[in-house]
Amino acid sequence: MADIRALRAGCRYRVVRAFTDYDQRLHPVGETWEFIETHFLPYEDGLTLHVLLPNLPAVFRLQWRPEAQAAILNHFTTYVEAC
Repeated sequence: MADIRALRAGCRYRVVRAFTDYDQRLHPVGETWEFIETHFLPYEDGLTLHVLLPNLPAVFRLQWRPEAQAAILNHFTTYVEAC
């Protein structure tokens, strides 16, 4: 079970290990956001993270495949920490 499920709605998180999402957007160390929810897209192994960046809704897309972001998703709590 991947630890992305450890994220809690309404909690703020800080990136502590930089990562790049499916859309090639870099999430640098220090980036903070409030977690809202995730949605899984089974036929593409896609996971959408819905967050609030300083009062603006945002979507981070990741793909749960070895050649994409599976390593990040499987160890997500090593990339972010609760604020």
